[in-house]
Amino acid sequence: MEYFFSSVIGYLLGSIPTAYLVTKVAKGVDIRDIGSGNVGAMNTYEVSNSKVLGLVVFAVDALKGLLSVYLALLIFPVDFVYPALAIFFAVFAHCFNPWLSFKGGRGLATGAGGMALLFPFLLIVWALIWVVIFISKRDILFANIWATIMSLVITFFSSQTAFNYAYPEPDSVSTLLTFSSALLIIIFIRHVDPLRKILARKNFSTKR
Repeated sequence: MEYFFSSVIGYLLGSIPTAYLVTKVAKGVDIRDIGSGNVGAMNTYEVSNSKVLGLVVFAVDALKGLLSVYLALLIFPVDFVYPALAIFFAVFAHCFNPWLSFKGGRGLATGAGGMALLFPFLLIVWALIWVVIFISKRDILFANIWATIMSLVITFFSSQTAFNYAYPEPDSVSTLLTFSSALLIIIFIRHVDPLRKILARKNFSTKR
């Protein structure tokens, strides 16, 4: 039952369609039909042309992840797997939202909120890689994609160090790596379409 309750906590919080609700109330539009169609902070900003609305969506989406982990830790304080399940399902529900015909965001804000409590090592590595790549390429989506890929690689190659910075302590390194892989794969899947567009753009530019 512990696995079930942890998963439900994360899924219900993650399924709150923040960007959809904010743009619907503030602008009277369906964010799924405008801009990139992504139900997240970046598209909220682009659709509304409002940094405030974009930041509100980002903050609430991050809070969904943080609360998922916090509540799971409150109920099951000594086992890593329960908050890990909570944040995984929060990100999953955010990315494939059941209230929006399984359309959603890309999971980064929600994942970051949960990782800040559960596994800050992964969040810090991801953020540092993102900053370096963004400064180099000046492309948010490109930075998102490569930070997601490289942070998983680094976590695998420094798994023992990563293990020391997870709380509660996982029962094994393999548990930590399984959780990290599953979370980052979900986020990467939601970046496949932007990756295709980036590759198509590069191919077009090389043919000119």
